[in-house]
Amino acid sequence: MGRHVVEALLRRPGTSVVGVDVGASAEDQHEALLSADAVIHLAGVNRPQSLDEFQSGNAGLTGDICRTLADADRKPLVVFTSSVQATFDNPYGRSKLGAEEALKLWAGQTGAPAVVFRLPNVFGKWSRPFYNSAVATFCHQAAHGLPLSVNDPDADLNLVYIDDVVAALLRCLDEPPTGFEYRAVAPVFWTTVGEVAGRIESFPRSRDTLMVPEFSDPLVSRLYATYLSHLEGSDLAYSLRASADARGSLAEFLKQRGFGQLFVSRTVPGVTRGNHYHHTKAEKFLVVEGEAVIRFRDVRGGPLIEHRVNGSMFRVLDIPPGLSHSIENVGRGELVTLFWADEVFDPDHPDTYPFPVLEEGQA
Repeated sequence: MGRHVVEALLRRPGTSVVGVDVGASAEDQHEALLSADAVIHLAGVNRPQSLDEFQSGNAGLTGDICRTLADADRKPLVVFTSSVQATFDNPYGRSKLGAEEALKLWAGQTGAPAVVFRLPNVFGKWSRPFYNSAVATFCHQAAHGLPLSVNDPDADLNLVYIDDVVAALLRCLDEPPTGFEYRAVAPVFWTTVGEVAGRIESFPRSRDTLMVPEFSDPLVSRLYATYLSHLEGSDLAYSLRASADARGSLAEFLKQRGFGQLFVSRTVPGVTRGNHYHHTKAEKFLVVEGEAVIRFRDVRGGPLIEHRVNGSMFRVLDIPPGLSHSIENVGRGELVTLFWADEVFDPDHPDTYPFPVLEEGQA
């Protein structure tokens, strides 16, 4: 979380950042507090060697920060990331609640602005697997071809995404409170361990099925981004299955229910593809390399329609149902074409019917 906040702050014009990380001396911490206009307090202990470290690393540290500021009569904005467990009666929860109360007391006595965020489970890129994030662990396992370790699939899991957390924290800089406030990160995703694991487990399979996830679901898009961040550099590339014949080659690229599919073809000079029509299926053609003539004819009869295109034009051709169509490579090199269809190809119901576009004697 600290890396994300620092990176975001450095992108703000006119902002300088003083980072105080684990292992920093008391002098460095003291100096930073005395120079800061705003303090974003992310530090804490959640995996202690002994239970005493909860108090010293959470309530104790925050109390020290408040005392340092009070002794110096400084009133910077302090933004503190607590935990939803602050409402739980356990050592970690009590230590987080103690930190909140120390901050609330300081703000009340001095009139300084302070904000507390009680965060649920945070996930996103740069997260550590096998530490305190089930999402990071699942993404690491899926990205490395390992079985996912799920103990209780029905367990509730409440999640916030790191970019949403950072945006909420930085919003406090632009919209500071007048005193002490609790604020929340949105959206919060209410789900289960099993549902999240199932989603993540499906991501590697998309390279074989070519079926991409439903990215209109904001949780899915955030989980997929997190999964990709756990891929090793050598695993970023993968090959498509291409079919080849004398005409050239063709490969499906991406599919999604409700969107359709993309595929790409390479066609050798002088070859014509198509000469068929569809009853319902709609398509788009985009030539990205080479020269082509795309022809249409209404299957009920009518004039020949021609469009000459090349890879430098970025010109898209709509392919309506009921018009037989063809694409001919009229250039000297290979023709590369990107195709989109509004439905995923079903070999049992291809909705594709042969029909020559050029009548006999036409060329």
